[in-house]
Amino acid sequence: MTTTVECPERPAHRDPNVLRWLGAYTASMIGDSVYFMALAWAAARTGSASGTGLVLAAGSLPRALLMLGGGVLADRLGPRRVVIGSDAARALLVLSLAAVLVLTAPTVGVLVAVALLFGAVDALFLPAVGALPPRISGPGQLARIQGLRALAARGSSIIGAPLGGVAVATGGPALAFAAAGVLFALSLPLLLRLRIRPLPEPTETSGEAPAAEKAPNAWHDLVDGLRYIRRHPLLGPLMLVIALSELGFVGPLNLGLILLSEQRGWGAAGMGWIVAGFAGGAAGSALVLAVRGRVPRAGTVMCLMALVGATGIATLAQVPSVALAAAIAAFVGLTAGLAGALCGALVQTAADPAYLGRVTSVSTFFTYAIAPLSYPVTGAAVALWGTGPVFAVSAAVCAAGGVMGLAVTTLRRAELPR
Repeated sequence: MTTTVECPERPAHRDPNVLRWLGAYTASMIGDSVYFMALAWAAARTGSASGTGLVLAAGSLPRALLMLGGGVLADRLGPRRVVIGSDAARALLVLSLAAVLVLTAPTVGVLVAVALLFGAVDALFLPAVGALPPRISGPGQLARIQGLRALAARGSSIIGAPLGGVAVATGGPALAFAAAGVLFALSLPLLLRLRIRPLPEPTETSGEAPAAEKAPNAWHDLVDGLRYIRRHPLLGPLMLVIALSELGFVGPLNLGLILLSEQRGWGAAGMGWIVAGFAGGAAGSALVLAVRGRVPRAGTVMCLMALVGATGIATLAQVPSVALAAAIAAFVGLTAGLAGALCGALVQTAADPAYLGRVTSVSTFFTYAIAPLSYPVTGAAVALWGTGPVFAVSAAVCAAGGVMGLAVTTLRRAELPR
């Protein structure tokens, strides 16, 4: 008889396997930022304001329609294969567009087609990349990986936008698209070298059928995943908390801040300082989690941070100066960033690995498909009632997520693995 000796988990920031994943993820995120900068400028050069809006909105439709299917694909094929295929497809698509723009001026039709295809690939990439961490490291490192991932996302935004701007200024959108394509391609050798942990043996989960048993087709796979979430004592409430938090957070922190800056006369520069404050706070929370690796009483802390962050959202609309607004935005970024990272870690540790792609696709669906629907509602409400009442209502929606989480015993007592 052979015995298995459990070795201590290697800290995520010292694990070459995790660092390869982090490098690939960072390259992809920087490529995303450069791509969207290039797409915006290429659309603007068509000379049509309505066409520009159509191009920028086109990618959202396939992302919303296909996101849940992307989770099914990640579970059926394995998240590593889906991420590799997605980055390869994005590199090929964007490099092809760069070649076309060298030869001819951009048209709205071409750019809309590219945006639709890119959004469809994104719908596959996002659930799969979120399902990879439990397959490359031990459960005790998932909180630290979430912190590293958040740091990479913030850093990619800081690097990607200026890089895209320099590329557009130097060689036009064609050079920027080429740079984005190269960045997507750079992730491929790192992803190909990832070592993937095998799935655990099938287990019974909350009265479900064995987790590793596959449904006869993709549709039944999707229904099975949604049923799994609904019946899970932790994941079901957690998805509701995510939905409420995103609905209350995305509108005021994206469109709402623009309208607030216009009303107060702070201009684009003031808006930039506020966004920088938020990004700095979010990066700080990610750094804390990456260093600590584990937060005791994670479920309670997550819900409390959502509640505290909600007060900051309501306060933003009342402050008289850019400096104070930037400080409050940093506070919101710190609390909301910590709540979001803990939420991601809880999702990954609570979900059976065989369902993780589908579970991740549902949480991502709220972030990238449902929450943006609040933009037109936020704009219309600000026009009718002003920023103060709208920010207060948004804060109340965020707070409702925190309160609901605290009211659910399994979520309030949820812990991350040691």
